[in-house]
Amino acid sequence: MKRVIFAIATLASLSFVLAQTQIEFWYAFSDANRSGWIQDRMTEFNAQLAEDGRPYVMVGERKGSYPETQQAAVLAARQGNPPHLVQLYEVGSQIAVDSGIFIPVGELGEFDTSDYIAPVLNYYTIDGQVNSIPFNSSSPITYANKTLMDAAGVTTVPLTYSEMLAACDAAAAAGVLTSDVKCFGVSLNGWFVEQWVAEQGATLVNNDNGRAGRATEVLLTSEAVTNVFNWWKAMNDKGYYTYTGKLEDWDGSDAIFTNGKVMFHITSTADLVNITNAVGDKFELVTGMLPIQDGVTRNGVVIGGASVWIVRDHPMEELLVARDFVLYMTNAENMVSWHKATGYYPVRISSVQLLRDEGWFTEFPNASTAFDQLLDTIPNSATAGALMGTFQATRTIVEQAVQKVLAGATVESALEEAKRLADAALAEYNANF
Repeated sequence: MKRVIFAIATLASLSFVLAQTQIEFWYAFSDANRSGWIQDRMTEFNAQLAEDGRPYVMVGERKGSYPETQQAAVLAARQGNPPHLVQLYEVGSQIAVDSGIFIPVGELGEFDTSDYIAPVLNYYTIDGQVNSIPFNSSSPITYANKTLMDAAGVTTVPLTYSEMLAACDAAAAAGVLTSDVKCFGVSLNGWFVEQWVAEQGATLVNNDNGRAGRATEVLLTSEAVTNVFNWWKAMNDKGYYTYTGKLEDWDGSDAIFTNGKVMFHITSTADLVNITNAVGDKFELVTGMLPIQDGVTRNGVVIGGASVWIVRDHPMEELLVARDFVLYMTNAENMVSWHKATGYYPVRISSVQLLRDEGWFTEFPNASTAFDQLLDTIPNSATAGALMGTFQATRTIVEQAVQKVLAGATVESALEEAKRLADAALAEYNANF
């Protein structure tokens, strides 16, 4: 009799497993740290689903880079076999909306936004509606080699362009800079230009940064963009700037800094943990806010990173399970864990309070810089970030313009050409809508 009961129980359990519906999550992280963290949260959530007797199971898959993940999702939707959830980078937002394959999270029932940090939520709010659930959010800060700063007699991390230039002048005069050691480094990436434009309270595209209507012009010859290019050129002309020579070489630029070859390095807050670990005991690491144009009021940064979008055309119950997983993955406690593991912002106000209550910023003061900068950001159209369907292409155009200036082209000619190319690409994209 016991064998019969055991057999029935085993068959019932097997039937439950076989009847489970997979809820697919496609994401872009390839490293073990971040992808492993996501997999751990799925394991926890699946245990909850099983305990509740709900016949669903979360499964995750890395689909490539951010652009590749977005392209794969759109293609899968057109072929009729899309995932339920997709991690999309912030500049893919316009394409995501235009694709029509995603359902705004608010359409799945009440979505409480009161606990989200305002500048984070600001980016993903389009036409007054929150479209996706914020997940991995970041912005740029300055990482500084205090050992080199001390040798140069520089006491604080520069907060303006002129302060950065003066600090480099001091380092040169003190003999700190050599053919191998430079003053300032940053990956040649259009993302940083976007940040410096927003800090001036300016928009990157017309129509209120694409928020009041579809963007039709990229404002690459504006005073704000010109200010950024002029400063970058000045730093390069004096021999203070260094990079690997490649576009968007995040890891290579980080390596220049962590190997002690540059005094100031600007990169994402998402790299804080990796950079701290790589520096180790080589030198003293300190952080500071992003340096900005002189004579302007600090307006704040644009959120980088990604959010999780929910794909239409699945049964409602599956969509609700998918939404509930993302809300679990990004709850206050998990966002604290995520921040400590990676350096990304926790996207919730309550998470920041938990970190403060446990003394995290006292224990790890370099982390507080990013939060101070983010919480001081003024939510407006500039810091909301631009919306356009050709954002990735425009970034490349901007990066190539910077390279031309570094090679000797005038700022005016480089930006005029960049604007012509960016506007043409945008017009071609908009012709589809």
